[in-house]
Amino acid sequence: MRLGGVGSRFAIAGVAALILSVPANALKVCADPDFLPYSNRAQEGFENKVAGAVAKWLGEPVEYAWASHRGHGGFPQFLATTLDAKKCDVVMSIPYGSREELTTRPYYVSSYVFVFPKSRNYSIASMDSPVLKQVKLGFERDTPAEDALKMRGMIPGRGRAFDISEDSSASPATMLSALKSGQIDVLITWQPAIGAFLRDHPDFEVVAVPNSRALGPPEQFAFPMSMGVRESDQALKQRLDDVIQSHQAELTAILAENGVRLYTPGQPIP
Repeated sequence: MRLGGVGSRFAIAGVAALILSVPANALKVCADPDFLPYSNRAQEGFENKVAGAVAKWLGEPVEYAWASHRGHGGFPQFLATTLDAKKCDVVMSIPYGSREELTTRPYYVSSYVFVFPKSRNYSIASMDSPVLKQVKLGFERDTPAEDALKMRGMIPGRGRAFDISEDSSASPATMLSALKSGQIDVLITWQPAIGAFLRDHPDFEVVAVPNSRALGPPEQFAFPMSMGVRESDQALKQRLDDVIQSHQAELTAILAENGVRLYTPGQPIP
């Protein structure tokens, strides 16, 4: 399942990692040291906040093995050099049912979204909205958004691809800056990647991309997200499942406080 580097950081891999000596009973988390809004060393990202809360509910300290999520190799390589190499025990966001690792029960569902200036009054309800064929589109490379635009013949031609997952110095906020400056008219991206930055852009409209299509089978733009552990670690999976079930309301509040908007397929983003 591909979400893209910004959408889930799952198309990207870490190359260098700083592995800390941690107590045996710590919740050991692998995370990117400099990739907000997901995580950083200062633990300001929404995944840091989730990890800290989960560790508290488990009665354990949280400890990090830092590894860049961006660069050559893809997310499978990141998992191979961190989680599978036993440098950590959990990653905080992975698509539910991923084939790479054992996944917990989902703790949130979010969606790809259309983002555009409210002043434009665009009528955009789906990937088949006619206005999309008349404007400059921004999207992250190697994501469901790119696939959908290619399928409809809108790229190459109308779109600008962003390579956030390949550039360790880039931020998802770069895409919002391009939208603000008029380099693109509509941005299509994974909402959690930009949620925290949208607070600086109250003039932007955000519309969920529905899992529907005018012709042909449905497409998927909403994804349930889980925590990932090693295939052999059923015991930790069960402990995390229990925490998620018992503290879902608190997890939802943490996500909301950090700009992550939840989505149920078939319903608009609240």
